[in-house]
Amino acid sequence: MEINEKLSKGLIVSCQALDDEPLHSSFIMGRMALAAKMGGAVGIRANTVDDIREIKKNVDLPIIGIIKKDYEDSSVYITPTMDEVDELVKEGVEIIATDGTNSKRPKNKGLEDFYKEIRSKYPDIKLMADCSTLDEALLADKLGFDYIGTTLVGYTKQSQNDKIDADDFKILREIIDKCNHPVIAEGNIDTPAKAKRVLELGALTVVVGGAITRPQNITKKFVACIETL
Repeated sequence: MEINEKLSKGLIVSCQALDDEPLHSSFIMGRMALAAKMGGAVGIRANTVDDIREIKKNVDLPIIGIIKKDYEDSSVYITPTMDEVDELVKEGVEIIATDGTNSKRPKNKGLEDFYKEIRSKYPDIKLMADCSTLDEALLADKLGFDYIGTTLVGYTKQSQNDKIDADDFKILREIIDKCNHPVIAEGNIDTPAKAKRVLELGALTVVVGGAITRPQNITKKFVACIETL
């Protein structure tokens, strides 16, 4: 079965916990991925080689792999350089996701040059662009990214006033309408109803993270509601 068939109209669960989070542990992410599979997830999004290796011990689902790394000369942190791409290729993930915004990468490299560098070395790997605006999505689509993601909508300077779910997912609908490659809905899709809606609108698949795998975020929502009493 082709990967798009495996992912189509399904739920991908993002199993990530950063260094300063209470669930930061490759073992825990592996078990989190297993719980996601038991719940019906069709794929996993994971950060770091260690987490990916542990996740593979627990599930056989397709993995969108990323490596988050900070560089002093760039705000881009999702798979920002070829070093991270090399690591993910070696690990054998099905899809590699990278920042697909117009922000400059380390050494002042733009998205187009970075894409060409990846394709020159690894012509056959599946690439996902994590975008924050319609224009960024259109460029990534034109360059040839296999998947266009809405991952960073609202998280960049150029999209700080945008919300993925505003006006019935207007930006998602525009990206789906204008892009030729499959669109993966991701970013602040925090309820089952929203996940269902983005699939109804034509997204290939939907990625949900914090609403499932970050208990501190889930707890805060309950507490905030209770505190309105």
